[in-house]
Amino acid sequence: MALPVLAPENILFDAKVANKEEAIRLTGKLLVERGCVEPEYVDKMLEREQLTSTYMGNYVAIPHGTEEAKQNVKESGIVIIQVPDGVDFGNGNMVKLLIGIAGKGNDHLEVLSKIAIIISDEANVLKIVQSSSAEEIMSIFEGVD
Repeated sequence: MALPVLAPENILFDAKVANKEEAIRLTGKLLVERGCVEPEYVDKMLEREQLTSTYMGNYVAIPHGTEEAKQNVKESGIVIIQVPDGVDFGNGNMVKLLIGIAGKGNDHLEVLSKIAIIISDEANVLKIVQSSSAEEIMSIFEGVD
């Protein structure tokens, strides 16, 4: 099943970020630019990271806002950012794939479950990180039921 909230223009290739905060800000900026969230959501993403890391394993982080940030979500959306050189998310956790999520209501739960299936396989993550086309990345997500 495809992720209807993932569009080719929501994928950023070969990003370079200096640190975790810059990575989260870039993810939030993309969600803002795509009309998914209000700018205040980005601060809530950084706040969430202070509470608990959004590092998921297998080179993936899923930055998202706090529970109270839901009021700053305009529409559900997902952004994917490749960081081939990696960015340190603390404790030696290297992130090469950022997946930003904004969920209206409970939409994000279904999206998260599909993403979890994909990122549980490190080979899928590396395919996404090394991909050079939005179509290729989207086809990986479309293969999930």
